[in-house]
Amino acid sequence: MRVFKFGGASVKDANAVRNVARVLKKTGCQELVVVISAMGKTTNALEKIVDSYLQNDSDLKERIEYLYQYHLTILKELFENEQHSIYTKVRDLFSDLSTTLDRNKSRQYDYIYDQIVCYGELVSTTIISAYLNENELINDWLDARELIKTDASYRDAEVDWERTQRIILDKINTNGLTITQGFIGSDTNNFTTTLGREGSDYTAGIFAYCLGADSVSIWKDVPGVLNGDPRVFEDTQLLTHVSYSEAIELAFYGASVIHPKTIQPLQRKEIPLFVRSFLNPDTPGTSVKKGQPLEPYIPCFIVKKDQILLSLSSLDFSFIVEENISELFGLFHKHHIKVDLIQNSAISFSVCLDDKFDQFIGLLPQLKAKFRVSYNTGVSLFTIRHFTEEAIGSLEKNKEILLKQITRETYQMVAK
Repeated sequence: MRVFKFGGASVKDANAVRNVARVLKKTGCQELVVVISAMGKTTNALEKIVDSYLQNDSDLKERIEYLYQYHLTILKELFENEQHSIYTKVRDLFSDLSTTLDRNKSRQYDYIYDQIVCYGELVSTTIISAYLNENELINDWLDARELIKTDASYRDAEVDWERTQRIILDKINTNGLTITQGFIGSDTNNFTTTLGREGSDYTAGIFAYCLGADSVSIWKDVPGVLNGDPRVFEDTQLLTHVSYSEAIELAFYGASVIHPKTIQPLQRKEIPLFVRSFLNPDTPGTSVKKGQPLEPYIPCFIVKKDQILLSLSSLDFSFIVEENISELFGLFHKHHIKVDLIQNSAISFSVCLDDKFDQFIGLLPQLKAKFRVSYNTGVSLFTIRHFTEEAIGSLEKNKEILLKQITRETYQMVAK
């Protein structure tokens, strides 16, 4: 078995869908599970639909119709016969989206988010499955919500591995081609859950682990894993070989090419991961395997934007000790705020925070009750793995540095 994952950029329009078919014909499509994301920027559009719904905006129906027309344009380019059953299937999915909103009684954002955003993956895979069937790539379309079972932690669900593996082994035809969705699962009440933003890579890892796959290939619009995001850093280079541990470090610090959770299930069964270009499928890309040294051994640059730098000091100038720090981390955990960097002295404590669920403002009153609080929003956290003095110098140039920290292998800097 092999597992492929195609992200939103690889299925953003009709030509991209045709290219997926070409890749599958070139690489072979037997004993293969293909995990597919929502098309293009569909997830962003669905997030705006959720916001419009919760705010009772008058543009809600217009936003839904706009997204439907986007997919309808792709359909018309792929299927000339407008009597094809795929048109009805896609229309029914959008009708179901509207019905889900109409029937919803909850005002809990995370729950509503998961029930709505999942339609991006459901629509994209429905279209692509039909197109592949029309082009002699016969496949089974499966709903990932029936396969991946999780807890009820909406927007960041934890996988029930034992139950998920049992279902996947029962439902997947290991000899054929299966098309399914990334990012989504369901809880014990069969409500939709999601695995975290950009969680389709993780989905591929889940299927590979449960099936004992030979490999996972993530198809991207870049040659493989680069030593920096080419949209941010100049003169980036391809990393041809990366170890599991290095990949986990890069993902932890924010490298966007691999989802942070993806490596863990692969490492447990030593399943190799390949990051390859869907634009040039003949090129080998990057391999991620156990124990292989980083090649080439060069500095790797990572940036996480829209972070918060929080600095706390005690009201009475007493020491900030383990008890205080333990309490603070309990508060961060309660508010689903990720800590990316820590620096403390006797009477102060600074952290760089990733507030992906917008909980920081709600946390502030609790912090101000016990500490002097100062913070900067909209800052960037820069990381260099395997830094050199030259790399640090180039990164620090023309930046207002608020905090920096150096360990044996890693340099980090918070800057405006």
